[in-house]
Amino acid sequence: MNTELGAFLRSRRGEVVPEDVGLASGPRRRVRGLRREEVAELAGISVEYLVRLEQGRAARPSEAVVESLARALSLSDTERGHLIDLARLPRRDPAPPRKVRPELARLLDLMDGVPAMITDHRLDLLAWNRLAAALFAGFGDGERNLARYVFLDEISLYPDMSEIQRGMVGQLRLATGRHPGDTALMALIGELSVRSERFRTYWAGRVVKERTHGVKRFTHPVVGELRLHFETFELPGASGQRLNTFHPEAGSASEESLRLLASWSVS
Repeated sequence: MNTELGAFLRSRRGEVVPEDVGLASGPRRRVRGLRREEVAELAGISVEYLVRLEQGRAARPSEAVVESLARALSLSDTERGHLIDLARLPRRDPAPPRKVRPELARLLDLMDGVPAMITDHRLDLLAWNRLAAALFAGFGDGERNLARYVFLDEISLYPDMSEIQRGMVGQLRLATGRHPGDTALMALIGELSVRSERFRTYWAGRVVKERTHGVKRFTHPVVGELRLHFETFELPGASGQRLNTFHPEAGSASEESLRLLASWSVS
């Protein structure tokens, strides 16, 4: 029995304002929200079937039924997604945006003392500030994908390269589950599999990983060793986009090295 689906449908039915869906709301209305008969008519399904859905006795509803119910109940995008999840249907979300909002780009520029960049689920670099470009040794001037950068470019930025690479493979593996129809993502994985034996080895392990915070060590060609804390924030309203920041411990040698790198980047 799918009791969660039924409970969600009942709760949303009780929250719909009749006038919002073109129905009258007079003194004779004794129920809050919509009656089952009204939802069934708006969704184009039978009352009996809606009863079975709300009681958790119906088989898994079709995609068409779920979409009809979402419209009838005036569900938000988030609620619609939750309904799809409860119905155990494959999600067909719109393609993640490739452009960064101008306000976010401005925010990156204002963070002049902290390396910061925005990436997507493919680990593509979408936007960055000047200190991030300096930290990643001109990364933004050439390669724009972090996975290609660490697997295909001959870099020595990370002393813990294997850990970094495993983490990125885990993120890409997780992304394939969330975005199964993303052909660009699959093309990236295919390219890395062909060109990097190490990527093929890690990919075969089928590990999924998502690190939202922690510590990364860098060996920078200008300022030497850096130990920086990283924080990753999911950006609301931008599916797959993330803000990534790096900062040192207060009073540490890395804080002084990052300050030196900031002054070097503007010279």
